[in-house]
Amino acid sequence: MEDHYPAAAANVYTTIDSRLQSAAEQAVADGMRLVDTALAKRKIGQRPQVALIALDPRTGDVKALIGGRDYASSQFNRILSKRPPGSVFKPFVYTAAMNTAVSGGNTILTPASLVDDSPTTFLYGNQTYSPNNFKGDFRGQVTLRQALAHSLNVATVRVGEMVGFDRVVAVARNAGMNDDIKPTPAVALGAYQVTPLEIAGAYTMFANGGVRAQPVFVSEVRDQSGTLLYQHQPETRQVLDPRVAFLMVDLLQEVMRSGTAASVRSRGFKLPAAGKTGTSHDGWFAGFTSELLCVVWVGFDDYSELGLEGARSALPIWTQFMMQAARYKQYGDAKPFPPPSGVVRMDVDKESGLLAGPECPSSVVSSYFVAGTQPAAQCAPLEIEIIPTANGESWNGQCPLSRRRRNRSHSARTRSLSPKLTTPNRQGR
Repeated sequence: MEDHYPAAAANVYTTIDSRLQSAAEQAVADGMRLVDTALAKRKIGQRPQVALIALDPRTGDVKALIGGRDYASSQFNRILSKRPPGSVFKPFVYTAAMNTAVSGGNTILTPASLVDDSPTTFLYGNQTYSPNNFKGDFRGQVTLRQALAHSLNVATVRVGEMVGFDRVVAVARNAGMNDDIKPTPAVALGAYQVTPLEIAGAYTMFANGGVRAQPVFVSEVRDQSGTLLYQHQPETRQVLDPRVAFLMVDLLQEVMRSGTAASVRSRGFKLPAAGKTGTSHDGWFAGFTSELLCVVWVGFDDYSELGLEGARSALPIWTQFMMQAARYKQYGDAKPFPPPSGVVRMDVDKESGLLAGPECPSSVVSSYFVAGTQPAAQCAPLEIEIIPTANGESWNGQCPLSRRRRNRSHSARTRSLSPKLTTPNRQGR
């Protein structure tokens, strides 16, 4: 646009939709009152802040923008403020994992692959890294689908280790995030700082079939006579295989169906959508439909701990905004995300990750796979074991093999990683 600066006064037209801007302002006002109420007992002495950005995931046109809760008291635009994103970064770890299905190599990971979610201390150079799960909830052997849906920290670091932290960073940078993100274990939990604007731009690749759209604020410029001086054309780039992008959309839809963002549905938002909660010092939520993508951040300017998960701080704001946006046909006409060619849908046992069969009908979930990487074996039948009781009698216990493995896997582990500097641990959902 630099080549089109007018020599005199001109009219600049932004991409902002005034209807969505009003909806964003109202959602922020209502949502931050709830945050204030939740924090009232702590008597912090400062007000938490907020940022919201909504855009068209296909073009990058920014439709609504909130940089803070009160422009009169602070003109600082928090959309451009670097903060640790916490678990809203986790999808980029799982993207690197899903990409193994198309890039090849010794390790091929799918949504049904198993990962061990047990207490672990990772050795990284001469430092240790001991991530914890939210409320100390460890689940043993879980599928990657469940690990992302429930935002399991240890499982996510393990996934990052399996694919290589350098590949996770490569995915993030290809999605438009900054060069300060480093390939350490902490990267898997969103410890490195990014802006809400960066997260919004990065998430467009999920909503747009692997095509990243550069966020933009100005649509056109005209001189005083109405002559067109500049008109923006979308800046898009294919950064991800469409099959991998669709697998990630399916996994992020699971987050809303059964995971940490399930309250989006209980609050009344019913359109086809996908998203991810995040908690670091702050609360985050990033989510999208086929027509609109929105990122919300809530936190303190001085990096104090907010003490509210993203599901309790940012998610209610996101949900109210998206519900108001859906009143307008342009945004309410959201379509289900269509699978591209080259993916297959299979019913799998959500415990073992194997194909569903007659022996495991109660824990079936539909999952997509890059064709050729779907499970080939069916889940194991229930096993019968004789367990003596205290009075000497026997009890017939039925237990799926996968679940028995899960219960045995809660011992602490230590794993060694390559020698590089690590960063502080971040826990969050």
